[in-house]
Formats: sequence, C-alpha cells, structure tokens
Amino acid sequence: MRVSLSPLGAAAFRTAFDFGQREVAHWFPGHMAKGLKQMRASLRKVDCIIEIHDARIPLSGRNPLFQENLDVRPHLLVLNKMDLADTSKKWSILKQLERDGVKNVLFTDCLKQRDDSVKKIVPLVTELIHNAPRFHREEDRSYCLMVIGVPNVGKSSLINALRRTNLKKGKASRVGGEPGITKAVLTKIQVCERPLMFLLDTPGVLPPKIENIETGMKLALCGTILDHLVGEDIIADYLLFSLNRLQRFGYVEKYELEGPCDDIQHVLKCIAVKLGKTQRVKAITGIGNITIKMPNYSAAAYDFIRAFRKGELGKVMLDG
Repeated sequence: MRVSLSPLGAAAFRTAFDFGQREVAHWFPGHMAKGLKQMRASLRKVDCIIEIHDARIPLSGRNPLFQENLDVRPHLLVLNKMDLADTSKKWSILKQLERDGVKNVLFTDCLKQRDDSVKKIVPLVTELIHNAPRFHREEDRSYCLMVIGVPNVGKSSLINALRRTNLKKGKASRVGGEPGITKAVLTKIQVCERPLMFLLDTPGVLPPKIENIETGMKLALCGTILDHLVGEDIIADYLLFSLNRLQRFGYVEKYELEGPCDDIQHVLKCIAVKLGKTQRVKAITGIGNITIKMPNYSAAAYDFIRAFRKGELGKVMLDG
C-alpha cells in the first residue's frame, strides 16, 4: 500500500510511503477484552462518557467499538497532548468532527500543572448531564463518569489533572509512557467535591484489527501500539516521511544534519554518530575475523521516535 504526497516544495522527497506487505500487528491483550466487556456492563452506573484521544491524530484510530456505547450517554471528546500538536487547523478539525457527530470537544494538556482547558471539563460535563435524561440515576446526587480511549493517550493523566484542579490532591492513577499501563478495570476515583463527581478509570481498548495500515502507523507513531509489534525501523522511516511531508524540519537542527533528508538509513547513521551510539560487530575477512565499530541503527531509531513523542522535533498534526 502506498500513500500519496502532494508535491508542495518537496520535489526531493518521496511522494508516497511504501508499506510493502506489512500489516499492523493485532494487539488485543486479555485484560483489554475483559475491560471492554466490563465497560459495557457498567454503563447503567454512568452519567457521561469522556473519550480521550491524541490531539495529533484527532480523526484517526478512535476505537469503533466505543461508538455503540457513546450513543447511550452524553459524550465529551478530550483531545489531549495539545502541547505536541500543531493546532493551526483546529477549526477545520472541529468541523470534521462535528460532521462525524462529535459536538463536544476540548483540547487539553493534562501534564501541565495548570491547564485552563481542564478547568472547563467539570462545568461542561455537568451541563451535558443536566440536559440529558438520567433514567434510573435521577435520585443520585453524585455523578459518575467513564473515561475511555485507546492506549497511551493520557487517560490517567486526565484523571490526575482533574483531581489536581478540583480537589487540590495528587495522583490517583499511575501514569506511564507505554500503552496498556492501566490494567485495573473500573476503579472508582473521586475527581470533584461540588458537584460530587467520580470517574471509572478503564484500560484503553484498541480494535483487534486496524483496517487501514496508515491509520495503524499513525497510532504506532504516537505510541498507542507497542513499538516492537510494528518495528522501530518502519516507525522511524514513517516518522521521517511524515515530517518531510509536513515540512517540519526540526530534526535537522536537533541532530545537526546538513539539511533535510529522505533516506532513513543516512539519518539514523547521523543520529547514531552524534549520540555516540555504536556497536561492535565481527566481520570475516581474508586474514581472519576482526571486530569493527558500526552505527547502532536500532538505538538511533529509538531516540528519533522518542524525540518526536516528547515534542522535540516540533509540533505536528498527522491528520487533516
């Protein structure tokens, strides 16, 4: 499968990314299947659903298994990690989401100590609940919310940010940079006193199969799929292709390259040399075995991908 690239000032770059015969690996551990089942069973207790997703891919990879749940209750979409996203096309993204039936959207940076967008969540959720029937929960004065999303988009960070903002309390959920770190299903966590509000923290649930391989690559690039299941080599190459396509050349300055480059092997070699990442390799010659130093391409790919995920290569929007 190949993805076309418009030729806007990028004649020297690839016009398409060749995925070859690759398929994004299935990634649906047992605790995720269990989590989805329990999520459905617990909907009776829920007043509103907060879906959280990565702001760099607002249109890609939102789990279709959630959709049947979202129609039942009021729904707020939180696009997190906005500090890493190029939000210059924010309004066109919001219009696209509205066309898809998503009307309540907030951009957040949940790791920021004081994020004004996080302050808006409780009032907005309260309004959504007041404007929708609560069915059998009409008499209950406390509100119960469910937070859902694909792995590693910041569900635990959102919960901690809500507690920090509304209760002045610290962490309630473990936060990590690896997908699938929240394994305990349906823990009840208080996030507000007035009104009394609780969240059910749930593990992210990724679809068993991603039909579109480019969507899968975007998810992998943003860290929602474990790297080794896709391969750091192809993630790094797709990252380089994406940065060049978006004309985001921050990697040139960071790694002191001579200029933008479309050859991933050359880029990784330069990164390895700059970082001093080498490995000793045995070579067979006519005079016997010798040990030579080679650039460690795997270590360079690891650094390149993580620099992107930390925002060190500039803000990007992979959708739109």
